[in-house]
Amino acid sequence: MRDTFLPYCRPDVGEAEIEAVARSMRNGWLTTGPQTAAFERAFAQECGVPYAVALNSCTAGIHIALAALGVGPGDEVVMPALTFAAGAQCTLELGAMPVFCDVEIGTFASSARTVSAVVTPRTKAIVAMPYAGRPQNVAEIVAFARARGIAIIEDAAHAAGMLERGKWAGVLSDAAIYSFYATKNLATGEGGMLVTNNETLADRVRRLSLHGMSRDAWKRYTDRGSWRYDILEPGYKYNISDIASSIGLVQLERLPAMQARRDEIARRYVESLSDLPGLGFQRECDDPSDRHSWCMFAITIDPRSGVARDAFIDGMRDHNIGTSVHYIPTHLFSAYRDLPRRELPNTEVLGERIVSLPLYPTMTDRDVDDVVAAVHAVYSKGLKPVPS
Repeated sequence: MRDTFLPYCRPDVGEAEIEAVARSMRNGWLTTGPQTAAFERAFAQECGVPYAVALNSCTAGIHIALAALGVGPGDEVVMPALTFAAGAQCTLELGAMPVFCDVEIGTFASSARTVSAVVTPRTKAIVAMPYAGRPQNVAEIVAFARARGIAIIEDAAHAAGMLERGKWAGVLSDAAIYSFYATKNLATGEGGMLVTNNETLADRVRRLSLHGMSRDAWKRYTDRGSWRYDILEPGYKYNISDIASSIGLVQLERLPAMQARRDEIARRYVESLSDLPGLGFQRECDDPSDRHSWCMFAITIDPRSGVARDAFIDGMRDHNIGTSVHYIPTHLFSAYRDLPRRELPNTEVLGERIVSLPLYPTMTDRDVDDVVAAVHAVYSKGLKPVPS
């Protein structure tokens, strides 16, 4: 057993990020400014979409995208329950109703099949999430939505580094929103990015992100700016800082190398843990041009193996290994328990069995070995044959 605790996640931040922050502070811009504009341009180019709007969180992006698309009272927004509660929260804040769809056991994500089971004439938008950064065949969901005049948003919180049929999230849908939270593949501490092919949507999102103002605040204080501005419509305070954007620019450059290390660790986990009865993984990607981002490495533990999920988490902690659970299904929380819904059998099975193992670029090979050894040790205490 290792002598020190291995945390579930640790951001990969080095001297390049620190120096970028220092340069930004020396330049005198702390809030949204030139570094944010540069980050947006670089991210849009990397994604292969024409428009990107940097925001202070993925949650802000989901909220503002739904608002910009006209979601409001009387509307329904379809989303998986096996995700963070932000989508449901944003929908309720707009006076609309979140409608939870089930997920597929193999992908842990929604599909056109599970979405279609809950769509009604009141459905205004669908929020699709590639769980842990595994491609979910969003093209099929987009086709389903387009045929019915329904907006489709990708909750791309896990998707930095993911490729689906060789493309980034946001290329096919109305918009995708990435997260730069501290646990994500591209981390700025807090932050997000909305990408879209729709210029009108991008313009409205940008306007709404800063109180509905007619021009960016930082432009008002440059030599080409003007003190005059208008509030075109009530908006929000969702802009990102130049400090965070300066970190994001460096992280974006480093993303390929960080992704390669994530790929390597994920392969080692699969190779080393596949022999354990009752322990499952997400299904492999469906196409050679797909790439899993491995924002998380989730396993499932079948209780019939004799190993209980919660006891497994405690056992890993006893071996100085941190884990997490992604996610407690949203519909089980007190705040959402009374919302109308259909049965979500796959979601509830996964919600009872799922555990996330540590996976981040700064893990050493010894760290990975320690995780594997701990999983085997905890399993060996309670393992019994899983009935067929």
